[in-house]
Amino acid sequence: MSFTRQLSEMSASELNDAIDDTNFPQAHILSRGRNNSVCSTSSTSGTSSLADRVVSAPEEPLPASSEEPAATNSNRPRLILKSSASIPENDGHENCTFHHDLELDHKPPTREALLPDMARSYRLLLGGLGENPDRQGLIKTPERAAKAMLYFTKGYDQNLEDVLNGAVFDEDHDEMVVVKDIEMFSMCEHHLVPFYGKVSIGYLPCNKILGLSKLARIVEIFSRRLQVQERLTKQIAVAVTQAVQPAGVAVVVEGVHMCMVMRGVQKINSKTVTSTMLGVFRDDPKTREEFLNLVNSK
Repeated sequence: MSFTRQLSEMSASELNDAIDDTNFPQAHILSRGRNNSVCSTSSTSGTSSLADRVVSAPEEPLPASSEEPAATNSNRPRLILKSSASIPENDGHENCTFHHDLELDHKPPTREALLPDMARSYRLLLGGLGENPDRQGLIKTPERAAKAMLYFTKGYDQNLEDVLNGAVFDEDHDEMVVVKDIEMFSMCEHHLVPFYGKVSIGYLPCNKILGLSKLARIVEIFSRRLQVQERLTKQIAVAVTQAVQPAGVAVVVEGVHMCMVMRGVQKINSKTVTSTMLGVFRDDPKTREEFLNLVNSK
């Protein structure tokens, strides 16, 4: 069944499930020039309004349903997340004892319930390396390593609604907000080794602002998971969009990957820079340049 969902109506778990390289909101549908009408569907500049823009419809019309949310009178431009994928009634995971993604609800009461199994796995790993897991220095290592891994991936236990905790405020402000150099630690999903760096976030409010510390907490949600930097950058940008429905969001992540430093090419000075630009940050060069100048300034 084809479906169209507004990003602002999606829960954090649905958002996490939707974010990938093949199903990502098209930023250009939200974009407007940076002027006094950026948060309005009407325009005095002669250009077409957001409401007048043509968005390709799904192949089949959506059936009418009483469960559909009522239309609102909000004139704030929003990203539209579209997908033609069907939603299976049975995902084949009904017999799982644990699944770490938030969109599945058959998790144990706490992730700590996994510690015994994880510790046994680490003990097998030590033995596979030729070590003696029973020697003094390694007796408690499997349990310590299991607890450390749970901490490194604690973002799986967090969701956007709980982290925001109502810290979205009505404010008559439409100028750029930037928080830069947010420290980030994550785990490479390809090699299970760390990567770390800093994140800079900017957004253009549409009469709603977000508590500044919440931007750092959004970074924590998605970085404390098994990740690739490209996906992490997108997830942060879309989460900010969901939180305050701004006119645009920009995210730049600069990371050092230990899989490149400790192994493989062993290039200790290499850094990876990724960015996601949504809304006016993508389509307005001056807005994008202002953000990048603020991020790069000392």
